[in-house]
Amino acid sequence: MFMTIPTIMTWTRIFAIPLIVGVFYLPESVSSVAEKNWIATVMFVVFAATDWLDGYLARKLNQTSSFGAFLDPVADKFLVCACVLVLVHLQRADVFVALIIVGREIAISALREWMAQIGASKSVAVHMIGKLKTVSQMVAIPFLLFDGMLFGLIDTHLWGVWLIWAAAVLTIWSMVYYLQKALPEIRARAR
Repeated sequence: MFMTIPTIMTWTRIFAIPLIVGVFYLPESVSSVAEKNWIATVMFVVFAATDWLDGYLARKLNQTSSFGAFLDPVADKFLVCACVLVLVHLQRADVFVALIIVGREIAISALREWMAQIGASKSVAVHMIGKLKTVSQMVAIPFLLFDGMLFGLIDTHLWGVWLIWAAAVLTIWSMVYYLQKALPEIRARAR
């Protein structure tokens, strides 16, 4: 089941990355900063929504696959990391936040791969802390991409900064949690 509807939707998150990044390289004569912010925000929200939708459709259409299970978190991590790096470039997110988020994704992906190789992947299965981290990121990123007043009431930059730092704290917390869960296996094989 390499090319199912859910898997194609997952691929769209990866193909969306250069589109979202490219928006900010449009010349001012084509698009104002506010328009670029709006376009990138809408694109991120639409493509991020495919994360939920592809999983739902995979189960509903009975099109789950090992390839889809592998690609889904990879696509999520690519999209989040690329957008966080764009936000650093635009000076809307701190480089320290980017290092925490990107570094954690690399470390936990490597840990999960190793744990799967030794047959202990259940001990590092997704936990509620990781889900909270993801929610914080998925709200912070479009807020920071928008970087303005939403409905004339919500300062998305202010809320985005608070949420991205909350995501960084949850990122560290979840990494510590997963490392603690893996520690018995790490100790057993360190001898």
